[in-house]
Amino acid sequence: MFRNILVHIPSERPIRPVIDVAVALTVARRSHLDAVAIGYESMSAAGMIVEGGGAAAAAVMGAEQERAQERANAAIAVFEIEAKLAKIAYGTRTFAAIPAEAGRTIGSLARLYDMTIVLQPEPSKASYDNEIPLQILFNSGGPMLVVPYIHKGPLDAQHVGIAWDGSRLAARAVRDAMPFLMGAKAVTVIAANEEAGEASSDHLVAHLGRRGIAARVQRLKADRGDVQGAILSVAAESNMGLLVMGGYGHSRLQERILGGVTRSMFDCMTVPVLMSH
Repeated sequence: MFRNILVHIPSERPIRPVIDVAVALTVARRSHLDAVAIGYESMSAAGMIVEGGGAAAAAVMGAEQERAQERANAAIAVFEIEAKLAKIAYGTRTFAAIPAEAGRTIGSLARLYDMTIVLQPEPSKASYDNEIPLQILFNSGGPMLVVPYIHKGPLDAQHVGIAWDGSRLAARAVRDAMPFLMGAKAVTVIAANEEAGEASSDHLVAHLGRRGIAARVQRLKADRGDVQGAILSVAAESNMGLLVMGGYGHSRLQERILGGVTRSMFDCMTVPVLMSH
């Protein structure tokens, strides 16, 4: 029931969207909220230890760690102000790390929580904060709520859309989103280019009905490269405040690669999206 929530507070990007959503959601669900902020150490500074060696390189690295920690502390301080004003139960954690270590650490940390809230990546602006959502999606084992960087205010989950293709990942996302679905006033199952099968959108609506969730199906046809655009159009036209979908991807040479629709949604989302992998 989302009683234990984690939020990643960016240290290099706008933080207001995730703070507003996380704090309001914690108040509404009487949850505990932990916030984590990471200061990223420069890779070039880390390389000096190998190339330069000695006391000089160690001093440079120490100074870089201090600057990274200061950035993380500054980000978490803003969160703490809002958390105290809202009188929620919360905890904080900050640390400095090189990007690869940061991703592994927060991916593991997120495994302890019912849900993790992150800011949508913004590829046009270089930042290691952009890599954190992908690490959490693939490594946490739980749902991740992605908040658009243009989002303002709390989460509005009165009308929830489900991007349904009958897959295992879509089914996982629906199960993970059940607290939102059971509290919504309207639920729409969006079926793009649907083919007949045992896990059809009609079957999903029937199963949701057994839980007391009244849902309807909206079918659509879209070119393979524009499925994400079609889903977002439906969301906008129907005034949906939350989308639920599976987060697709695979490994290639130790690198995580997002699937096409998932990558497009990461890049272009206009409403918060709950993803599960």
